[in-house]
Amino acid sequence: MPMTKFPLSFKWLRHSLCLTLGAALLAAPLSVFAAETTVQNTRTGFTSHTGSHSQSHAAAYPKFTGSPLAVGEHRLLSRQDLVREWDDVDPDYLPEKAREAVKALLPEKDFEELFPYRLGSEEWFKVAQGKEYYKADQSDYFSYDHLMDAVTEVSNLKIKIGTRVGTASQEIHRLDKEAKVETLVLRSADFNSDENSRKPIETVIIDFGAFLKEGFKKDRKRELAAFLANLSHETGGGWTGAPGGELRWGLFWNENIAGRTGANMDAFVDPDNAALFPGTPKKRYYGRGPIMLSWNFNYGLFSSIIYGDKSVLLDHPEQVAEDGKLGYMTAILFWMTPQNPKPSAHDVMVGRWKPNAEEKLKGLEKPGFGVTIIVLNGLEANLGETEGSPVLRRAGHYREITQRMGVDISDEKIDTLNMKPF
Repeated sequence: MPMTKFPLSFKWLRHSLCLTLGAALLAAPLSVFAAETTVQNTRTGFTSHTGSHSQSHAAAYPKFTGSPLAVGEHRLLSRQDLVREWDDVDPDYLPEKAREAVKALLPEKDFEELFPYRLGSEEWFKVAQGKEYYKADQSDYFSYDHLMDAVTEVSNLKIKIGTRVGTASQEIHRLDKEAKVETLVLRSADFNSDENSRKPIETVIIDFGAFLKEGFKKDRKRELAAFLANLSHETGGGWTGAPGGELRWGLFWNENIAGRTGANMDAFVDPDNAALFPGTPKKRYYGRGPIMLSWNFNYGLFSSIIYGDKSVLLDHPEQVAEDGKLGYMTAILFWMTPQNPKPSAHDVMVGRWKPNAEEKLKGLEKPGFGVTIIVLNGLEANLGETEGSPVLRRAGHYREITQRMGVDISDEKIDTLNMKPF
């Protein structure tokens, strides 16, 4: 699918989650199409109205006003509204169906065997006893039940992203499928400015119920393996010679160590995004949760998607590390959400993303696990499975999980050698 059909390029989302280091990459603005056209993509519910007009003739074109709602306002939708404006509600992507799909791919017994040292497990307590990070009341943060509950919650959500063509100016709507309620959760300050209001709006709809529900069964297994492998690396507490092997120690941490201990007191508030996502005084937005969610703009965006209110996680970022279900939700949402010029990791694994000529020149021509590493952390580009390389552990987790699932990945590129960031 062409990259311009996934135009999530908010100024506040210019940065990718460089998960381990908290570094940032700039996302390019959406390009302007040369001729006016209308495109319908039935897989995503994407409708694009695009055009390029000179300023001298701008007055001849109507204004595209965007949503009639103000930020934070709700609207109850009729059946006709859902079909016309949200590509309907697919019964295959409803919460119970999504939950069943994950259970079929990853039985609880397999999960327990993969992550015996996960945070709050019986083995974790044995290891943590007497350490500075020990908590006597630590819950089983990464439990199987929390994962299942997270899948259930996110599967009830859709988002619709509207972008002014040729700009990074956008608005996001959130749909609660069960309630049939639409909420405008975010809008760029200049979205309806005099200059932008005459620019057409390109939209894309993302159904989070599609997590692990698209493609052949092999592709769905590979996606789950890639998701868990990347999370396992980000949260891994193992080392060479660790009891049971290094790969047994995935999901051990749920906070960036330097952030948690105060060794790094950076608030992780990006000044370019502080107007829309103001950091709350005395709050810090260092990496938390399974995917180490970082920066004020990411906390604000995913708070908007989950709660319909950006302030919840901006005011209480610590909740991501306190609530295992919420932590998994942020990870799934990040996995499913494309950020221009990058596709989502989900689209890479199910085969929807097709590399364009420029991406092929960057070595991004073989969709698979290696490309998901670049999507999540461009700093790990051009790395093989060598001693000391972070790709070594990521790939190790991926091999082990796919082997357990009986999936052959012998033809898949799972390192990032000869790849450049998007």
